[in-house]
Amino acid sequence: MLDFIYYPVSFILWVWHKVFGFVFGDDNAIAWILGIVFLTFTVRGIMFKPFVNQVRSMKKMQDFAPEIKKIQKKYGNDRQRQAQEMQRLQREHGVNPLGSCLPLLLQIPVFIGLNWVLRNFQAGRESNYFFDEAGVNSYVNAKIFGVNLGDAINHLGMMGGTGQSGWNWEVAPVAVPLMIVAAVATHFTARHSVARQNPASATQQTAVMNKLTLWIFPAGVLVFGAFFPIGLLIYWLANNMWTLGQQRLVYTRIDKEEEAKKAEAQEKRSTLAPKPGQKPAQKPQAGQKPASQKKPSTERGDAAEPAKETKAKETTENGKAPKSGGSARGGAWAKNGGNQQRPTSQGKKPQGRKRR
Repeated sequence: MLDFIYYPVSFILWVWHKVFGFVFGDDNAIAWILGIVFLTFTVRGIMFKPFVNQVRSMKKMQDFAPEIKKIQKKYGNDRQRQAQEMQRLQREHGVNPLGSCLPLLLQIPVFIGLNWVLRNFQAGRESNYFFDEAGVNSYVNAKIFGVNLGDAINHLGMMGGTGQSGWNWEVAPVAVPLMIVAAVATHFTARHSVARQNPASATQQTAVMNKLTLWIFPAGVLVFGAFFPIGLLIYWLANNMWTLGQQRLVYTRIDKEEEAKKAEAQEKRSTLAPKPGQKPAQKPQAGQKPASQKKPSTERGDAAEPAKETKAKETTENGKAPKSGGSARGGAWAKNGGNQQRPTSQGKKPQGRKRR
């Protein structure tokens, strides 16, 4: 029914087993363990870009979280209008709500497919998808510390395992340490992700999800890990270790991009800002003419100096001072004793006769 999942998963595992089997031997458990680990790395490498898009989408959602709270408060009683406004806000900011769920949705089929392929490695089977009978027997006989990779502490048909049903405590010395390390890795992966969240964007749903990822999921690994075969526990551990390293790499790169953007914006503001002691240029208001610039007094002084030099030159050439109307008028006034008054009509233009 799900052969479109089982065949690709088994093919990737077959390729990596052939690679490491060439080095360590096909029947060596190390070849199978590294094959499962690199199967995990291959799948997660394919999902690397969706993971980066998920981180960027979550970052954008945290940036406009206050707007989301306003919409939830404004349309608290109208769910339909609230959903419409949320969709509009997501379109404006270029956020795809499915982007944050895509990596997890892609991992679920891989987990189901690997679990099915591993538990079909049973003695007596002639094939297991891409593996032939020799490949099946190689996996069944591969042991780590005396335990087969297909064994589990408790075998259930749903969870897989090649051994007999019931409790197999001889598997516990290998399975329990893997379960504990996988649970711790799950917790630290969730803690690293929660630490990136913006407290301003925290909601009740966010708090519930944080508790689930921080405590419930790691506890689930400890409980249900007893029903997983050793090979599947190795996949779970490798998946969490990849996630932790990937988060550190992607978060560091995104933080550097954010710092570069802030530094660039700060540089632009400092470039456009007025220098110390300089008054910022005021824009003229609407309808107001810009103020005309006055010529400095030095220009007028410089222009007056050539005129004085020209007048002085004329005086020296003729030997006499030029006559002026002011000096003649002053002499006549002195002869009359300074008491003669100018006629009232002097200096005024004659007025025309008024028409009757």
